[in-house]
Amino acid sequence: MIDKLDKPLGRRRGQPKQSEPTRNLPQLPMVPIALGLFALVLGAPIAWMLLVDNPEGGRPVADVEVNSVVDSNELARNLTLENENADNTAEDQTPVVVDQAADADQLVVSTDDLPEDDGENAFVSARKDMLEQSQHGYIPQVSSNGDRPLEVYARPSITLDSADGKPLIAVVVTGLGLSKDGSIGAIDRLPDDFTLAFAPYGKSGAEVAKRAREGGHEIMLQVPLEPFDYPQNDPGPQTLLVGQSARSNLDRLYWLMSRIEGYTGIINHMGAKFTSSSGDFEPIMEEIALRGLAYFDDGSSNRSVAPQLAQRSGTAFAVADLTLDDNPTRNKILEQLTRLENRAREKGHAIGIAAVLPISVRTLTEWSQTLEDKGIILVPLSALYTNNSGT
Repeated sequence: MIDKLDKPLGRRRGQPKQSEPTRNLPQLPMVPIALGLFALVLGAPIAWMLLVDNPEGGRPVADVEVNSVVDSNELARNLTLENENADNTAEDQTPVVVDQAADADQLVVSTDDLPEDDGENAFVSARKDMLEQSQHGYIPQVSSNGDRPLEVYARPSITLDSADGKPLIAVVVTGLGLSKDGSIGAIDRLPDDFTLAFAPYGKSGAEVAKRAREGGHEIMLQVPLEPFDYPQNDPGPQTLLVGQSARSNLDRLYWLMSRIEGYTGIINHMGAKFTSSSGDFEPIMEEIALRGLAYFDDGSSNRSVAPQLAQRSGTAFAVADLTLDDNPTRNKILEQLTRLENRAREKGHAIGIAAVLPISVRTLTEWSQTLEDKGIILVPLSALYTNNSGT
């Protein structure tokens, strides 16, 4: 009985144990697969070279930051420029007109030649010998014979010395270039002696700035500077910042300078914090002077050290006496203009600043037609600069 319990069920004594059934695996076509893999490995690079536009040809590429800060060693800098000029062809020296695309970091560049330089169109056309190639585009420079953009691009005008005692008033209208239609309307409506300041972000900024100069206006470039409540209050891309290295801020300045051509100087856009920081502002002011430009302070901050830095660096300088359209209504603007007239009679000259608002443009245009009867002369801003260079 015990022997029966020890026997496995379902199998008779002496019956052999059946083995597991074997499974037949499919036979893979190894030769075609190997040929296909070989063709894929060989054909992929050939297809890449034929179909992909890659001018580098697969060569290794490294991005290197370019230092565009102008060397303070004038002798070395002049020798470098002489060598570069000797190697460059006439085609390489032809400036381009830069137009900003919708994205502030992308540009549309045209290579239309500028008119030949002569006495009649020197005011209108950017002179080739007063443009320097930077990594961002062409920026102004002093010519080899010492001509400065400040004087070459200034609108001809009487000065304090030739005014025969009559009070002079300059008015700077800011914010042009952002709206093409609005800017062109202001250019065509405002008398030529109004100075126009262009923001660096308009898609058609370069085109509109050229039109302003062709219309007889003196133009300036607005440069965004850091306010105290930055970044909540952001002046725009490439703002010059407190605490950045001088090299970084100068690189941003070059980007801004390359947006338009033919301007006489720089005007701050915001910047109460930046203009109060001597350490950050001084290298910028020195660069402005080095490039033969003027600096105009909009007068919005009483903490600005611009007057002291301009005097120290030899930069032509002016500051606004009044903002005319903080309250943008016709009556309030006229009240500010009356104050500006009184200021001009007291000290012989005065400078006002306004935005390119339709009400401001209309009111300023009407007001300018009354000045002759008042014995007041409207002049471009360049007529009222303090010349700190001693020349």
